[in-house]
Amino acid sequence: MQIPPNTFRDALRAGHTQIGLWVGLADANAAELLAPCGFDWLLLDGEHAPNDVRSVLDQLRAIAPYPVQPVVRPVHGDVALIKQYLDVGAQTLLVPMVDTPEQAALMVRAMRYPPDGIRGMGAALARASRWNQVDDYVNRANGEMCLLVQAETTIAMQNLARIAAVDGVDGVFFGPADLSASMGYRGQANHPDVQRAILDGIRTVRAAGKAAGVLMANRQAAQTYLDAGAQFVAVGVDTSLLVNAATELARSYGRTPERTPGGGAAPLPSSGSPY
Repeated sequence: MQIPPNTFRDALRAGHTQIGLWVGLADANAAELLAPCGFDWLLLDGEHAPNDVRSVLDQLRAIAPYPVQPVVRPVHGDVALIKQYLDVGAQTLLVPMVDTPEQAALMVRAMRYPPDGIRGMGAALARASRWNQVDDYVNRANGEMCLLVQAETTIAMQNLARIAAVDGVDGVFFGPADLSASMGYRGQANHPDVQRAILDGIRTVRAAGKAAGVLMANRQAAQTYLDAGAQFVAVGVDTSLLVNAATELARSYGRTPERTPGGGAAPLPSSGSPY
């Protein structure tokens, strides 16, 4: 049995644009129904969605028969947690809140077996090796890993060139929501200053020879980032797609959305919110 090739990472290296969808429902059925919809990648979110290693494992299994590629976001850049996600079969991780090149370098090492890194040896217990049925897994695994780090603060933006220059970092992802808050524009992910910072960041990352990414549900803003050179862009969130579609359907039959505790009708989530 051969190790699965990391086609998402290979596509980025080849310069191909990868369009993705955020998956936060933390459910294998939801992940499987989204898998054949035509996206290049699905982000399985363990930072803000109620996922853990076992629920991510279920979703990895659910989407495995389909050509879409899974990207897993742990709750934070913890070496032991990364080991667990790799062992259940994740090959591409998106690590949030990476502010320094030293943090990025540690994440690189966490994703690689020694002597190149510090990933714990335990392939006999790991789905990733198909329980030692993948030929020479421990010597091939390092070559199929893909590390994406998130720049979400003003500190990260100040260190961006050095973060992007870290060997083993395949891409840098910009989180507009957290970045806008860090810049003093909380809730204003499309503020002109935030957009300029991300556009400058995309140029910096691409100049380092790495892929740049972003989450943006607003079509116009997403296209702006794509035009600027972003290669992996998440263009929607499953929870918002469901809420928007269900609310519009109810309204089409004259039904009013549930009123909020403050007394007003609950609004539809903004299509521009990057969550």
